[in-house]
Amino acid sequence: MRPMSGRSRRAAAPLLAALLLLGTATPAAGEEARHRASGRVLSDDVTLTIGPNGVARAKETIVYEFAGARSFERSFLTRERDSDTRDRVYKVENVRASSPDGGPTQVGTATDGDRTVLKVAAAAPLRGRRTVLLEYDVRGTVTPMGMREELRWAAVGGWKVPVDSAKATVGGPAMVVRNINCFAGPPRSAIGCTQFFTNHTHTQGMFSQQNMQPGEHLTVVVGYPSGTTRGVPLYEQRRTLATAFSVNAITMGSLLALLALLLGGFGLLYLLRGRDARAVGRHAAEGDRPAVEGAEFAPPDGVRPGQIGTLIDEQADVIDVTATIVDLAVRAYLLIEEEDRAVTGRTDWTLRRLDRPADDLLPYERLLLDALFENGTDGAQRATIKLSELDGAFATRLAKVRSAMYDDVVEQGWFARRPDTVRSRWTTAGIVLAVLGVAGTVGLAVFTDLALVGLAVIVGGAALAVGGQYMPAKTARGATVLAHTIGFQHHLAQGEAPEGIEGPQRIALFSRYLPYAVVFDLVGKWAATVEDTGEQAEGADNLYWYEGPAEWDLSKFAESMRTFTLATSGAISRTRQFRSL
Repeated sequence: MRPMSGRSRRAAAPLLAALLLLGTATPAAGEEARHRASGRVLSDDVTLTIGPNGVARAKETIVYEFAGARSFERSFLTRERDSDTRDRVYKVENVRASSPDGGPTQVGTATDGDRTVLKVAAAAPLRGRRTVLLEYDVRGTVTPMGMREELRWAAVGGWKVPVDSAKATVGGPAMVVRNINCFAGPPRSAIGCTQFFTNHTHTQGMFSQQNMQPGEHLTVVVGYPSGTTRGVPLYEQRRTLATAFSVNAITMGSLLALLALLLGGFGLLYLLRGRDARAVGRHAAEGDRPAVEGAEFAPPDGVRPGQIGTLIDEQADVIDVTATIVDLAVRAYLLIEEEDRAVTGRTDWTLRRLDRPADDLLPYERLLLDALFENGTDGAQRATIKLSELDGAFATRLAKVRSAMYDDVVEQGWFARRPDTVRSRWTTAGIVLAVLGVAGTVGLAVFTDLALVGLAVIVGGAALAVGGQYMPAKTARGATVLAHTIGFQHHLAQGEAPEGIEGPQRIALFSRYLPYAVVFDLVGKWAATVEDTGEQAEGADNLYWYEGPAEWDLSKFAESMRTFTLATSGAISRTRQFRSL
């Protein structure tokens, strides 16, 4: 390759310089070309006349070079942060547009964050130079500062295109200007503008700036003696979590109202629930039959174990159904046979239905007895069923049993309304109220400073939902039966049968009261009354309603019954209707 001569190098140097210049100038040239394609502001001249209460009436003359566009946009900085709790705002109002040479005159405004965007449009695309006269009012530009007032406003700027020449004039009738200043560049720039001065009477401030880039502003500052304009700044509260949940007269009133409602609710619960406690204290010796008669003790007449369980905790639950199954066995409607674990390899029981009329059974007892032995395939009644074979088909039938148990306590006169219905209504109302409170809190937090009102509604709804669980109230008769039941439970918990009752009588008494012990969770203590009966009484290796495997006697019954009740409760809990109880 031949080396380049000096002459060739001299000829190539300008070409290389031109290419380098072209490469570096291309972005700027492209940006300039884009602005030229979209237009530019040849001049923007604003006159602000300060009126009463510091309202600035603006007349803005814009000479715009159109390049095929139908409109132009100009934005005003109308919101700025003042503190953590509020923003300073400026109001641009009463905007009008006119044009002497066919420029755009259709005006629209919109808010975009901290800016108010002004759009002036024409009916058709425009080309060439057009003059547009804007008129509008600006409020909030004046700030009292001790012995003086200061007007500060971004009078020109916020354009998307370059501005060749920007001018602003600020004044008012008989208003003496004490000082002026101006800044140019990006928002809140500290760079001074091209020129500023006052007229010879010191009643107007005049400002100018050349060659402003898109997005830049000409901000004017004019000081007046205190009281000249009587203008005041405008503020709006910032929408933050801190301000949304602020304490004020309205939110404080809502919290006090919530407190009053909660106290009222506790008072209502005291009237309803306290009545039960008072009845227990005053009427324990009244009703069908005292709980204790000397050394004798017995449950209230005619009250079944399942009824007692529902009366005590106001819920027809797993333990109430289990106690009813044991009670049906004790009353000879079914036989419970414990399988020999050494033979079958597992712990299980066979329930055998006995041939006895069901005339004296309560509706829920009859439903339960039929449900235990109903074939899930064809609905026919079976003679036997293993406890482990109770499956999901048992769930639908248990739902009817549970409903009948609630109906029964109302029919007995112990409750005015079904406890589950009362709980459901209050709980549903509380949940609905809490959900509305959540929605209200979100809405109030976004748009107001009253979010605590919504929070109070949420707390009230949650309290209503929780308190609804305690709303079922017993009648006076129900409270009296409860008093007798508590007395019976106290004596049963002692685990001692009355003196003088031995052998078969002790076994019969034990059997009669065992279902109640299941409800009271006292099976272990109560079973201790017959642990030694298997040695004291002939033929006491089995009960008439419970048969154990070989080598089984009543000394092992406590553990057998504990395991049976747990297994039965577990089998019932596996069904859908009682799974959550």
